[in-house]
Amino acid sequence: MAFDQHGRTVDYLRISVTDRCNLRCRYCMPEEGVPAKQHGGILSLEEIYRFVRVAAGEGFKRIRLTGGEPLVRLGIEDLVAQLHEIPQIESIAMTTNGILLPKMAAKLREAGLSRVNISLDTLDPEQYHYITRWGNIQDVFNGIDVALELGFNPVKVNAVVVRSLNQDLLAFARMSIDRPLHVRFIEYMPVGDNCGSEGLGWTPEDTIPNEELIALINQKAEESGLGSLEPIIKRNETPDGWGPARYYHFKGAAGTVGFISALSRHFCAECNRLRLTVDGELLPCLFSDRFFDVKTALRSGSDEAVRQILLEALSSKPDEHHHKVGTEHYMNQIGG
Repeated sequence: MAFDQHGRTVDYLRISVTDRCNLRCRYCMPEEGVPAKQHGGILSLEEIYRFVRVAAGEGFKRIRLTGGEPLVRLGIEDLVAQLHEIPQIESIAMTTNGILLPKMAAKLREAGLSRVNISLDTLDPEQYHYITRWGNIQDVFNGIDVALELGFNPVKVNAVVVRSLNQDLLAFARMSIDRPLHVRFIEYMPVGDNCGSEGLGWTPEDTIPNEELIALINQKAEESGLGSLEPIIKRNETPDGWGPARYYHFKGAAGTVGFISALSRHFCAECNRLRLTVDGELLPCLFSDRFFDVKTALRSGSDEAVRQILLEALSSKPDEHHHKVGTEHYMNQIGG
């Protein structure tokens, strides 16, 4: 098992396989996108596989593929299949906007992908089009349906909550009642710059702390006769996962409602992950501007050189993010 200098078990890798995306969400990317990296500037699928193989030898056993939008990366099904063959890797997950899932999900499932998180910040078609700048929400609904039909488990819906958007939070929570969907609300965080003048530039006022969010949802749920969310205490009653969400459910619901509070009630003491960017930088913390150059080691060094970079990053994980505001990376480069 891998441990950092603070005694935390670190066995989870989040890997951004591309910085490209088929959407332009306002809090993530500027409308024109980000400057395209040259082909040689990003890790090849073979290099990603090699890095994971080395990391697996050090105790990493859970992988999440992210982007950008990972489903726009050519050969993504082949990468999943290769990672699935590494003996130490227990599970492979993906975070996606869901738009391409209907045509790709079956091959991904066959290749060894078992879990999907689908990013969706509103249930209103017009608001979705506004947030994403050009997306069609029905494509995402189709992706959710396919993921459930194919037996991905768990299927999670991730919603970033932004106060100025005035999202229908109860409608999201209701998604967990009739189907085994696990809806997670994520606090809006200060990652990257303002994403352009037309973006949703982060301000503290736009972040709704989770305790306030739970109270808002419960108020509306009680007014509608649904009753309040009940906390889930037993670990075996929450969706299997590797993250920091606190889970609740409505009585009798098939799914759950989770809350991820990176700012108001940070979970740094339980942090179990490292992040690999699309251009081969290993980040010890989401809010960190310190990175470790894996790409050079992969291209000019032995597996032992890659291993030493990994161990150096692991030993450099901070005790917490100390409420740092902003980073040098866009979210699409880090992978969340």
